[in-house]
Amino acid sequence: MATDPGAATRHWHCLGSGEAAAHLDSDLDKGLSVDAAATRLEQAGPNALVEAGRRHPLTMLASQFTDFMILVLIAAAIIAGFIGEPQDTIAIVVIVFLNGIIGFVQEYRAERAMAALKQMSSPQARVIRDGQSALIDATDLVPGDLVELEAGNILPADLRLTELASLKVDESALTGESQPVDKQLTPLQATDLPLGDRLNLAYKGTVVTYGRARGLVVATGMQTELGKIATLLSGESGKTPLQKRLARFGQHLALVVLAICAIIFVAGWLRGEPPMVMLLTAISLAVAAIPEALPAVVTISLALGAARLVRQNALIRRLPAVETLGSVTYICSDKTGTLTLNQMQVDCVLAAGETRPGLKDAARAPWRELGLAMALCNDAVADADGKLAGDPTETALLEAAQAAGYAKPEWQETLPRLAELPFDSERARMSTLHRDGEGVLMLVKGAPEGVLSLCVDQLAAGGVTPIDQAALQDEAEQLAAQGLRVLAFALKRLPQMPDALDAAALEAGLTFIGLAGLIDPPRPEAAESVAACKTAGIIPVMITGDHPATARAIASRLGIIEEGGKVLTGSELARLSLEDFEREVESVRVYARINPEQKIKIVQALQDKGEFVAMTGDGVNDAPALKMADIGVAMGRGGTDVAREAAHMTLLDDNFATIVHAVREGRRIFDNIRKFVKYTMTSNSGEIWTIFLAPFLGLPIPLLPIHILWINLVTDGLPGLALAGERAERNVMQRPPRPPKESIFAHGMWQHILWVGLLMGAVSLLTQAWAIHSGAAHWQSMVFTVLTLSQLGHVLAIRSERESLFTQGVLSNRMLIAALLLTFALQMAVLYVPWLNPIFRTEPLSLYELAACLALSSVVFIGVEIEKALVRRGWIYNSP
Repeated sequence: MATDPGAATRHWHCLGSGEAAAHLDSDLDKGLSVDAAATRLEQAGPNALVEAGRRHPLTMLASQFTDFMILVLIAAAIIAGFIGEPQDTIAIVVIVFLNGIIGFVQEYRAERAMAALKQMSSPQARVIRDGQSALIDATDLVPGDLVELEAGNILPADLRLTELASLKVDESALTGESQPVDKQLTPLQATDLPLGDRLNLAYKGTVVTYGRARGLVVATGMQTELGKIATLLSGESGKTPLQKRLARFGQHLALVVLAICAIIFVAGWLRGEPPMVMLLTAISLAVAAIPEALPAVVTISLALGAARLVRQNALIRRLPAVETLGSVTYICSDKTGTLTLNQMQVDCVLAAGETRPGLKDAARAPWRELGLAMALCNDAVADADGKLAGDPTETALLEAAQAAGYAKPEWQETLPRLAELPFDSERARMSTLHRDGEGVLMLVKGAPEGVLSLCVDQLAAGGVTPIDQAALQDEAEQLAAQGLRVLAFALKRLPQMPDALDAAALEAGLTFIGLAGLIDPPRPEAAESVAACKTAGIIPVMITGDHPATARAIASRLGIIEEGGKVLTGSELARLSLEDFEREVESVRVYARINPEQKIKIVQALQDKGEFVAMTGDGVNDAPALKMADIGVAMGRGGTDVAREAAHMTLLDDNFATIVHAVREGRRIFDNIRKFVKYTMTSNSGEIWTIFLAPFLGLPIPLLPIHILWINLVTDGLPGLALAGERAERNVMQRPPRPPKESIFAHGMWQHILWVGLLMGAVSLLTQAWAIHSGAAHWQSMVFTVLTLSQLGHVLAIRSERESLFTQGVLSNRMLIAALLLTFALQMAVLYVPWLNPIFRTEPLSLYELAACLALSSVVFIGVEIEKALVRRGWIYNSP
């Protein structure tokens, strides 16, 4: 009980019912007294999941503006306002505000995971107090209460079962077990059993599918297994790979910009330039060098990607998750309902020494009798629409029988059921008795060890033959080793209906019919998706609460594990120290009998090794790992609300293959963001080199502050944003994931920024020197135009890291072409619209001068195309 200091850690499954009642000061017949229950409720608190203190919405909103890059942008807005450029101030403030709102909405929605988890609690429970049955609010349950259960109930707390009748509980959402669990009362010996093997316990939030029971409450609220998961969900989520890269980028950029601006100011001042002019120039360069459009480009890229993924049945809950999928190196996938159908099917049948994939051509013995047994020794039924309802194992058997022509309604008329011996965990079998002419046909179904030992012969094509129980048991074990759930079928003919239904007497002297092996099969598209992940350099890992043999069988069919590959169980994982486990974690592909805490341990171990981890799942037991992973992917159809709220992305069609499309989209988005960074930083580099080198070459300051800000506004604006719509590179899914610690400037990007920026500066200064030497009065307008047009040529050339623009197709990104035409038109307006000349300090150029500017600015485009040709030949850079 709550006042017992050892209750939280006591191994209730190792205690008998009486011992558990004694520890809880309760009674197996009368339960607690009303007074004792009230006292314990005050001590233990309500049976509810407790949410961590929520932050005030204003606090959440304010926290969105503490990122270093955001602070730099706010400073840039202040500076822009100080030098009299309100349009830049407004643009920056709007972008920062929109980013903050998006971040706030995402964080606010993330807190709904706990609310969804709370909704899984049963609203009411039937409890025995003072020997009287009563229906009470589940939140009023306390340790020691005696609770009654029946089919359809949601477990209101964690219980030690004390009485039961054919109880089956669906624990798939909590443990990952793909089929309802048959419960028992017998105390268990091992203290470290995984949840799925603690057969005498039932857990809060799971569902009774069959039978009835009584049980003592051993844990309530946050002490339940569901409560422990709620505790795991309360942690903070880490930053995405994109956020980490951009944070590093922003910090480094700010320091570099400040240093360069200081050098330019001091150099100009020492050269004799007016200090105020140099100060304004340095500040203008600082504003221009900071890519204030970067947050907008990132947000637009992610939003467009999210919109595309919705059309492919992937709903993005947090925008950065789109890009994160392009970074993952491991996908840790739950088995049940994710890689498999979460629907039992008959995989094979065995009779008369022959194994078949199904009951086809089953018109003669023993296949005929096996089909009858699968259909009639079965409590599953079909509704008006023909949909089967009942225990998943029985619906699978009936489906296989009906597919072979054994329609249950027709055979029920021919062989009507007279009585039954229902299944119980001690016998591990069920029997049904049917009228067969003047006699009675008894059909038996159960675990092989519970049926074969009762058989005295077996049915073959030519009649009854001697039985080799050891050989048949070995066959059953071989099927079980393949991950199948094996059931044995037998029959017995009686001359008449017995007077008493004595299971021991009736279920003796049976004739063995055959075996059926069932499995929750892989999704049809899952194997192809796993192969696609491997091609993309992503390692798929299966993490399941199911049995090791089942996990190995499914993983082998999907290509996740090789022949002889290791399956690590939860018990084995618990015995490994963190250091030992981290040495093994990158070589293990399948984990079985894993509990929620261990799922987090696996994800963390991979992250500690420097991997980016995606976790897919659908159950409550997956939610903590979904939140902890770099990208959590929940199932939309078969998944729980808890999993969806904790995840970053939801698959609306529960199709593992959709993840492959999302990975491709994530890689495309990162490539496009990288292209924007390359574009804007090269442009800024060109502006800085132009102004920095001019004094050392004996040239006057080539650009005024208004020119710098205009170039930054028109070139970083529409053309930069249009890069977000660029198509994916052709090799996007044939290359490995980006190394987690790889800089955004890898693969020759910083070299490109440096040399192309120098080339832009050189062309601009060459234009300035030539114009001054030739006596052109408006040389500054020519430098202004060449630098602007050079950047437009540059954005055309960097649309691909490798391919030529002409191979891609000039019009393949029409949004970019439209942006370039508009930018060119705006630049011409600044030169040729008279009332704009005094604002921008420009003068109209002659046709000859404009042609010269166009020719000189094309040098940058040609240079970058040559660079890409060298990349394609493998002569420079380590291209992605």
